[in-house]
Amino acid sequence: MRTSDVDILIVPGWSNSGPDHWQSRWERNLKTARRVEQADWIAPDRDAWVARIVADVEQSTRPAVLVGHSLGVAAVLHAASRLNLSKVAGAFLVAPSDVDAMADWPRDEGQEWERIAASFAPMPVAPLPFPVRVIASSDDAFCTIERAQALGAAWGADVSILANAGHISTASGHGPWPDGLLSFGTFLRSLTPTVQNGAG
Repeated sequence: MRTSDVDILIVPGWSNSGPDHWQSRWERNLKTARRVEQADWIAPDRDAWVARIVADVEQSTRPAVLVGHSLGVAAVLHAASRLNLSKVAGAFLVAPSDVDAMADWPRDEGQEWERIAASFAPMPVAPLPFPVRVIASSDDAFCTIERAQALGAAWGADVSILANAGHISTASGHGPWPDGLLSFGTFLRSLTPTVQNGAG
């Protein structure tokens, strides 16, 4: 499949993805991409975030590919059991934030991680009912290598670990992320166009 064959649903994490973030760049540059907009990016509520993802998938006119980052990955996982699977082609999940280990997360912006943990934990570990690609980092402060690999295995995902890529965000130098776009293209080509695109 190609980008023109799918609806690319960008699912940012806590505080949204800024204009230079790779997710925002993909949204601007890929014609079939759009952001899953949340009502509250700073004090996220799991049920509200999940409901928005479910609604955006339902509104898709082509097979949907979810592109999650950080807390957006947990949101996609929580939404999985509620999605209309006839409309989902796959998920490309980057830098998952391990909501079961929030005590170890950095606190450089006065974040209320405990409040988020109460809403998003525990991290879902059921196998996902669609193809999944996970890209994590060897030095991500929000998820250890071991945990990323274990979660990916539980989800039935193909997992890649990038060396010293931080949280794979603007702060780690991943505004332009050409390698990520290449990986996304490879993932799309691995998907089979068997998903119903509308009334199915």
